[in-house]
Amino acid sequence: MKLIASAALAAAMSFVALGASADTLKIAFIDPLSGPMGPSGESGLKHFMFAAEELNAEGGVNGSQVEVVGFDNKVNPKESLVQLQKAIDQGIRYVVQGNGSSVASALIDAIEKHNKRNPGEEVLFLNYAAVDPAFTNEKCSFWHFRFDSDADMKMEAVTDWVAGHPDIKSVYLIGQDYSFGKAVAAAAVRMLEVKAPEVKIVGNELHPLAKVKDFTPYVQKIINSGADAIITGNWGSDMVLLVKAAIDAGWDKPILTYYGGSTGAATAMGEAAVGKVRQVSEVVVNYPSSPEQQERIAKFEEKYPENSYYYHRVFNVMHFLDAAAEKAGSNDPTKVAYAMEGMEMDGAYGHLTMRADNHQILQDLFVGTFSANPPRGVEGLPLGWMAEDKDHIPAAATSMETTCQMTRPKM
Repeated sequence: MKLIASAALAAAMSFVALGASADTLKIAFIDPLSGPMGPSGESGLKHFMFAAEELNAEGGVNGSQVEVVGFDNKVNPKESLVQLQKAIDQGIRYVVQGNGSSVASALIDAIEKHNKRNPGEEVLFLNYAAVDPAFTNEKCSFWHFRFDSDADMKMEAVTDWVAGHPDIKSVYLIGQDYSFGKAVAAAAVRMLEVKAPEVKIVGNELHPLAKVKDFTPYVQKIINSGADAIITGNWGSDMVLLVKAAIDAGWDKPILTYYGGSTGAATAMGEAAVGKVRQVSEVVVNYPSSPEQQERIAKFEEKYPENSYYYHRVFNVMHFLDAAAEKAGSNDPTKVAYAMEGMEMDGAYGHLTMRADNHQILQDLFVGTFSANPPRGVEGLPLGWMAEDKDHIPAAATSMETTCQMTRPKM
């Protein structure tokens, strides 16, 4: 069963399962589909399209075929609210988003207000990549579930790695100037003080989101600081351009990233980045996985040769949605949300638990190294992410205390 596009990438996009009946579960994908961050959004959309195809081939969700409808928000919170309203007007009651915590924050607020004002027409937000810790703490919402480890969880893994490498005496922090970038920097400062107080932070800098065309001046400051490593939460074009500028300037020390695998990064980094760039994520190519998972990766990259298999958490989103709907015996968002709380399943790369108290996924993480010719079990890209056993961080090691006080609706 194939999915087709009904509009240009720069405008609202709709991908519909051919032959879907009127009984369709629609999911609004609200992320950038144009501009500098467009490639990141397009990659996420393709992963959701592929995951929808898988579900539809197996009968859909409670017998309903899945339709993924793309809305271009241009990584702008105000535009995201316009696109959210368009989705609601089309009768869509599930929203997915991941690029930009400022966007996620606006969506959480708007969905909370909509659901209070429109009982029986509630919308559920499944967040696949926006990782501001506030969303599952002081800003938590019954209508929001996060399927990526938050910024603090990821920094727990990164700072464990730094503390385990005594040759690193100093680090330079650089990130995007909005809530997520600030959260990454704050977590790095806080955790390094406890785990590796001997490591000096020789720079802590924020830059405008998706505005910098050439990171050479920033890289020169990093080099002049004498830092032994870079820590960055940059994503999208900001990730690609930062790493490219560093490699071009001859940087040959560790670059510890949250999103080194952003779309286009592998091509831009090339062989020169092998062994230098590291990424904290829920998947690495050399970790044992099932033949079914290897087949999924191969099929995805055959269908979308310009994209590597990156957003594994998208498939976790869809599997949890399917399982929760089946458990609830309904596709109603409120019933699905209650069913999803506390749900556990064995994923392709470890056990997964959706915390009931704050709707944060718990999953194993890896600090993977950008490597040449990684083992895949199938033919794949010549570059990828590998992790040693010591760089595998169990979910329990990153499980955080929560300050969430959630208001739950009546069933």
